[in-house]
Amino acid sequence: VRQGTAELIQVYRETGSVAVRNRIVELNIGLVRREVHYWKHQCTENFEDLLQVGCIGLIKAVERYSLDKGTAFSSFAVPYIRGAIQHYLRDLCATIRLPRRWTDLQRQAIGVTAGLREDLQRQPTEAEVAAALGVTSEEWQQARLAWQNQTPVSLDLPMGAEDGRWTCLGDQLPDQRYRSFQLAEEDRLRLEGALVQLEARTREILEFVFLHEFTQKEVAESLQVSVVTVSRHLKKGLIALHKLLQETPQPAHAPQSGLLRHASLRPAQPRLPAGRPGGAGVGGGYPARSAAGSGCPEDAVTGQGPRP
Repeated sequence: VRQGTAELIQVYRETGSVAVRNRIVELNIGLVRREVHYWKHQCTENFEDLLQVGCIGLIKAVERYSLDKGTAFSSFAVPYIRGAIQHYLRDLCATIRLPRRWTDLQRQAIGVTAGLREDLQRQPTEAEVAAALGVTSEEWQQARLAWQNQTPVSLDLPMGAEDGRWTCLGDQLPDQRYRSFQLAEEDRLRLEGALVQLEARTREILEFVFLHEFTQKEVAESLQVSVVTVSRHLKKGLIALHKLLQETPQPAHAPQSGLLRHASLRPAQPRLPAGRPGGAGVGGGYPARSAAGSGCPEDAVTGQGPRP
Protein backbone atom coordinates (compact mmCIF):
# COMPACT_ATOMS: atom_id res chain seq x y z
CA VAL A 1 0.00 0.00 0.00
CA ARG A 2 2.81 2.42 0.88
CA GLN A 3 4.57 1.88 -2.46
CA GLY A 4 1.30 2.08 -4.38
CA THR A 5 0.38 5.28 -2.57
CA ALA A 6 3.72 6.89 -3.40
CA GLU A 7 3.36 6.01 -7.07
CA LEU A 8 -0.20 7.29 -7.23
CA ILE A 9 0.78 10.53 -5.50
CA GLN A 10 3.50 11.05 -8.12
CA VAL A 11 0.93 10.49 -10.87
CA TYR A 12 -1.50 12.86 -9.15
CA ARG A 13 1.16 15.55 -8.99
CA GLU A 14 1.76 15.26 -12.70
CA THR A 15 -1.85 14.94 -13.89
CA GLY A 16 -4.06 16.32 -11.13
CA SER A 17 -6.61 13.58 -11.90
CA VAL A 18 -9.52 13.37 -9.46
CA ALA A 19 -9.83 9.64 -10.11
CA VAL A 20 -6.22 9.11 -9.01
CA ARG A 21 -6.81 11.19 -5.89
CA ASN A 22 -9.90 9.14 -5.02
CA ARG A 23 -7.89 5.95 -5.47
CA ILE A 24 -5.32 7.23 -2.96
CA VAL A 25 -8.13 7.92 -0.49
CA GLU A 26 -9.53 4.39 -0.95
CA LEU A 27 -6.12 2.84 -0.27
CA ASN A 28 -5.68 4.84 2.95
CA ILE A 29 -9.25 4.76 4.26
CA GLY A 30 -8.00 2.59 7.11
CA LEU A 31 -6.22 5.63 8.61
CA VAL A 32 -9.55 7.44 8.73
CA ARG A 33 -11.42 4.48 10.25
CA ARG A 34 -8.87 4.13 13.03
CA GLU A 35 -9.23 7.78 14.04
CA VAL A 36 -13.03 7.66 13.77
CA HIS A 37 -13.19 4.60 16.06
CA TYR A 38 -11.26 6.54 18.70
CA TRP A 39 -13.37 9.71 18.49
CA LYS A 40 -16.65 7.82 18.28
CA HIS A 41 -16.31 6.96 21.99
CA GLN A 42 -15.56 10.58 22.88
CA CYS A 43 -18.72 12.14 21.45
CA THR A 44 -22.30 11.43 20.43
CA GLU A 45 -21.80 11.87 16.66
CA ASN A 46 -22.50 8.86 14.45
CA PHE A 47 -19.77 6.91 12.71
CA GLU A 48 -20.69 7.88 9.13
CA ASP A 49 -20.51 11.63 9.78
CA LEU A 50 -17.11 11.36 11.42
CA LEU A 51 -15.90 9.13 8.56
CA GLN A 52 -16.85 11.75 5.99
CA VAL A 53 -15.12 14.50 7.95
CA GLY A 54 -12.00 12.33 8.28
CA CYS A 55 -11.98 11.70 4.53
CA ILE A 56 -11.96 15.45 3.94
CA GLY A 57 -8.84 15.68 6.11
CA LEU A 58 -7.29 12.80 4.13
CA ILE A 59 -7.97 14.60 0.84
CA LYS A 60 -6.22 17.72 2.19
CA ALA A 61 -3.25 15.54 3.14
CA VAL A 62 -3.10 14.09 -0.39
CA GLU A 63 -3.09 17.55 -1.92
CA ARG A 64 -0.35 18.87 0.38
CA TYR A 65 1.94 15.84 0.63
CA SER A 66 5.32 16.07 -1.07
CA LEU A 67 7.54 13.09 -1.83
CA ASP A 68 10.60 15.29 -1.28
CA LYS A 69 9.91 15.50 2.48
CA GLY A 70 10.97 11.90 2.96
CA THR A 71 8.25 11.07 5.50
CA ALA A 72 5.71 8.31 5.12
CA PHE A 73 2.34 9.39 3.81
CA SER A 74 0.53 7.79 6.78
CA SER A 75 2.57 9.84 9.27
CA PHE A 76 1.77 12.98 7.29
CA ALA A 77 -1.94 12.25 6.84
CA VAL A 78 -2.95 11.27 10.39
CA PRO A 79 -2.62 14.84 11.84
CA TYR A 80 -4.78 16.17 8.99
CA ILE A 81 -7.44 13.53 9.63
CA ARG A 82 -7.41 14.09 13.38
CA GLY A 83 -7.48 17.87 12.98
CA ALA A 84 -10.47 17.75 10.63
CA ILE A 85 -12.44 15.64 13.13
CA GLN A 86 -11.48 17.85 16.07
CA HIS A 87 -12.49 21.03 14.24
CA TYR A 88 -15.81 19.42 13.34
CA LEU A 89 -16.51 18.44 16.94
CA ARG A 90 -15.41 21.85 18.22
CA ASP A 91 -17.87 23.62 15.93
CA LEU A 92 -20.68 21.35 17.11
CA CYS A 93 -19.97 21.65 20.82
CA ALA A 94 -22.23 23.70 23.06
CA THR A 95 -21.40 27.31 23.89
CA ILE A 96 -21.19 26.45 27.60
CA ARG A 97 -18.60 23.76 28.29
CA LEU A 98 -19.64 21.35 31.03
CA PRO A 99 -17.28 19.43 33.30
CA ARG A 100 -16.20 16.12 31.80
CA ARG A 101 -17.66 14.17 34.74
CA TRP A 102 -21.14 15.63 34.20
CA THR A 103 -20.97 14.85 30.49
CA ASP A 104 -19.99 11.25 31.23
CA LEU A 105 -22.82 10.94 33.77
CA GLN A 106 -25.34 12.11 31.22
CA ARG A 107 -24.16 9.57 28.67
CA GLN A 108 -24.20 6.76 31.24
CA ALA A 109 -27.67 7.79 32.39
CA ILE A 110 -29.12 7.07 28.95
CA GLY A 111 -28.30 3.36 29.20
CA VAL A 112 -29.01 3.17 32.92
CA THR A 113 -32.45 4.74 32.50
CA ALA A 114 -33.33 2.33 29.69
CA GLY A 115 -32.27 -0.65 31.80
CA LEU A 116 -34.23 0.50 34.85
CA ARG A 117 -37.30 1.16 32.73
CA GLU A 118 -37.16 -2.39 31.41
CA ASP A 119 -36.62 -3.95 34.85
CA LEU A 120 -39.17 -1.86 36.75
CA GLN A 121 -41.74 -1.65 33.93
CA ARG A 122 -42.07 2.06 34.62
CA GLN A 123 -40.15 5.29 34.34
CA PRO A 124 -37.45 5.32 37.07
CA THR A 125 -37.30 8.18 39.52
CA GLU A 126 -34.37 10.58 39.70
CA ALA A 127 -33.26 9.03 42.99
CA GLU A 128 -33.21 5.54 41.42
CA VAL A 129 -31.17 6.79 38.47
CA ALA A 130 -28.69 8.50 40.80
CA ALA A 131 -28.33 5.33 42.87
CA ALA A 132 -27.72 3.24 39.75
CA LEU A 133 -25.05 5.70 38.64
CA GLY A 134 -23.39 5.62 42.05
CA VAL A 135 -23.71 9.35 42.74
CA THR A 136 -25.74 11.44 45.14
CA SER A 137 -29.11 12.82 44.15
CA GLU A 138 -27.77 16.38 44.45
CA GLU A 139 -24.88 15.73 42.07
CA TRP A 140 -27.16 14.01 39.57
CA GLN A 141 -29.60 16.93 39.67
CA GLN A 142 -26.76 19.38 39.03
CA ALA A 143 -25.45 17.35 36.09
CA ARG A 144 -28.95 16.95 34.61
CA LEU A 145 -29.83 20.64 34.91
CA ALA A 146 -26.44 21.67 33.50
CA TRP A 147 -26.98 19.40 30.50
CA GLN A 148 -30.42 20.88 29.88
CA ASN A 149 -29.20 24.49 30.15
CA GLN A 150 -25.88 24.27 28.31
CA THR A 151 -27.36 25.96 25.23
CA PRO A 152 -28.03 29.68 25.88
CA VAL A 153 -31.46 31.06 25.04
CA SER A 154 -31.63 34.07 22.73
CA LEU A 155 -32.92 37.31 24.26
CA ASP A 156 -34.90 37.78 21.03
CA LEU A 157 -36.89 34.60 21.66
CA PRO A 158 -40.62 35.44 21.19
CA MET A 159 -42.60 35.01 24.39
CA GLY A 160 -46.09 35.91 23.16
CA ALA A 161 -48.22 38.82 22.08
CA GLU A 162 -49.20 41.62 24.44
CA ASP A 163 -51.46 44.49 23.40
CA GLY A 164 -51.18 43.40 19.80
CA ARG A 165 -47.36 43.50 19.90
CA TRP A 166 -44.99 40.58 20.16
CA THR A 167 -42.67 40.64 23.16
CA CYS A 168 -39.34 38.87 23.44
CA LEU A 169 -37.49 37.41 26.39
CA GLY A 170 -35.21 40.44 26.73
CA ASP A 171 -38.21 42.74 27.27
CA GLN A 172 -39.27 40.74 30.33
CA LEU A 173 -35.89 40.75 32.10
CA PRO A 174 -35.47 43.44 34.80
CA ASP A 175 -32.78 46.06 34.31
CA GLN A 176 -31.37 47.05 37.70
CA ARG A 177 -29.58 50.11 36.30
CA TYR A 178 -32.79 51.43 34.77
CA ARG A 179 -34.63 50.65 38.00
CA SER A 180 -32.16 52.75 40.00
CA PHE A 181 -32.54 55.62 37.54
CA GLN A 182 -36.32 55.33 37.76
CA LEU A 183 -36.28 55.50 41.57
CA ALA A 184 -33.97 58.52 41.51
CA GLU A 185 -36.26 60.27 39.05
CA GLU A 186 -39.29 59.55 41.25
CA ASP A 187 -37.45 60.98 44.25
CA ARG A 188 -36.52 64.10 42.30
CA LEU A 189 -40.13 64.71 41.26
CA ARG A 190 -41.38 64.24 44.82
CA LEU A 191 -38.75 66.68 46.11
CA GLU A 192 -39.65 69.31 43.52
CA GLY A 193 -43.33 68.96 44.38
CA ALA A 194 -42.58 69.48 48.06
CA LEU A 195 -40.24 72.45 47.53
CA VAL A 196 -42.79 74.52 45.60
CA GLN A 197 -45.14 74.31 48.59
CA LEU A 198 -42.71 76.05 50.93
CA GLU A 199 -42.46 79.79 51.56
CA ALA A 200 -40.35 81.65 49.02
CA ARG A 201 -37.63 82.71 51.49
CA THR A 202 -37.42 79.25 53.07
CA ARG A 203 -37.18 77.62 49.64
CA GLU A 204 -34.43 80.06 48.61
CA ILE A 205 -32.35 79.27 51.69
CA LEU A 206 -32.78 75.51 51.23
CA GLU A 207 -31.71 75.76 47.60
CA PHE A 208 -28.68 77.88 48.53
CA VAL A 209 -27.53 75.49 51.22
CA PHE A 210 -28.33 72.06 49.79
CA LEU A 211 -28.35 72.53 46.02
CA HIS A 212 -25.51 75.04 45.68
CA GLU A 213 -23.70 74.06 48.92
CA PHE A 214 -23.39 77.54 50.33
CA THR A 215 -22.56 78.01 54.00
CA GLN A 216 -25.07 79.67 56.28
CA LYS A 217 -22.78 82.66 56.61
CA GLU A 218 -22.60 83.08 52.82
CA VAL A 219 -26.38 82.80 52.51
CA ALA A 220 -26.86 85.36 55.28
CA GLU A 221 -24.50 87.83 53.57
CA SER A 222 -26.18 87.30 50.19
CA LEU A 223 -29.72 87.79 51.53
CA GLN A 224 -28.63 90.46 54.03
CA VAL A 225 -30.10 88.64 57.01
CA SER A 226 -28.58 87.21 60.15
CA VAL A 227 -27.13 83.71 60.41
CA VAL A 228 -29.72 82.94 63.10
CA THR A 229 -32.49 83.76 60.61
CA VAL A 230 -30.92 81.43 58.03
CA SER A 231 -30.64 78.67 60.63
CA ARG A 232 -34.28 79.16 61.66
CA HIS A 233 -35.49 78.94 58.04
CA LEU A 234 -33.38 75.82 57.48
CA LYS A 235 -34.85 74.08 60.48
CA LYS A 236 -38.36 75.16 59.56
CA GLY A 237 -37.91 74.11 55.92
CA LEU A 238 -36.51 70.67 56.76
CA ILE A 239 -39.38 69.94 59.12
CA ALA A 240 -41.88 71.05 56.48
CA LEU A 241 -40.18 68.96 53.78
CA HIS A 242 -40.18 65.93 56.05
CA LYS A 243 -43.90 66.30 56.62
CA LEU A 244 -44.72 66.94 52.96
CA LEU A 245 -42.68 63.99 51.72
CA GLN A 246 -44.34 61.68 54.21
CA GLU A 247 -47.74 62.83 53.02
CA THR A 248 -46.83 62.34 49.35
CA PRO A 249 -47.86 58.84 48.22
CA GLN A 250 -44.86 56.68 47.35
CA PRO A 251 -44.97 53.68 44.93
CA ALA A 252 -45.52 50.44 46.81
CA HIS A 253 -42.65 48.71 45.00
CA ALA A 254 -40.13 51.46 45.86
CA PRO A 255 -38.04 51.44 49.07
CA GLN A 256 -38.22 54.21 51.63
CA SER A 257 -36.92 57.35 49.96
CA GLY A 258 -33.66 58.86 51.17
CA LEU A 259 -35.18 62.32 50.74
CA LEU A 260 -36.51 62.11 54.27
CA ARG A 261 -32.93 62.47 55.50
CA HIS A 262 -31.77 66.04 54.98
CA ALA A 263 -28.27 64.88 54.03
CA SER A 264 -29.67 63.43 50.84
CA LEU A 265 -30.86 66.85 49.75
CA ARG A 266 -27.39 67.51 48.37
CA PRO A 267 -27.52 66.37 44.73
CA ALA A 268 -24.34 66.52 42.71
CA GLN A 269 -24.76 69.87 40.95
CA PRO A 270 -22.00 72.25 39.95
CA ARG A 271 -21.51 75.27 42.17
CA LEU A 272 -22.14 78.55 40.39
CA PRO A 273 -19.13 80.89 40.18
CA ALA A 274 -18.86 83.92 42.42
CA GLY A 275 -20.53 87.06 41.22
CA ARG A 276 -22.82 85.30 38.71
CA PRO A 277 -26.28 86.89 38.77
CA GLY A 278 -29.55 85.02 39.12
CA GLY A 279 -30.41 81.66 40.60
CA ALA A 280 -32.49 80.49 43.51
CA GLY A 281 -34.80 83.46 43.07
CA VAL A 282 -32.18 85.90 44.42
CA GLY A 283 -31.51 89.10 42.55
CA GLY A 284 -27.88 89.66 43.54
CA GLY A 285 -24.81 87.69 42.55
CA TYR A 286 -23.59 84.70 44.56
CA PRO A 287 -20.84 85.49 47.02
CA ALA A 288 -17.49 83.73 47.02
CA ARG A 289 -17.56 80.72 49.30
CA SER A 290 -15.44 80.86 52.41
CA ALA A 291 -13.63 77.95 54.00
CA ALA A 292 -15.83 78.02 57.12
CA GLY A 293 -19.54 77.57 57.56
CA SER A 294 -22.03 74.81 57.10
CA GLY A 295 -25.30 74.04 55.43
CA CYS A 296 -26.73 72.34 58.51
CA PRO A 297 -28.89 74.36 60.92
CA GLU A 298 -27.20 72.95 63.98
CA ASP A 299 -23.89 74.52 62.83
CA ALA A 300 -25.28 78.05 62.64
CA VAL A 301 -23.49 79.19 65.77
CA THR A 302 -20.20 77.32 65.46
CA GLY A 303 -19.71 78.07 61.76
CA GLN A 304 -17.96 74.69 61.29
CA GLY A 305 -17.91 72.69 58.08
CA PRO A 306 -20.60 70.21 57.05
CA ARG A 307 -20.93 67.08 59.09
CA PRO A 308 -20.94 63.64 57.45
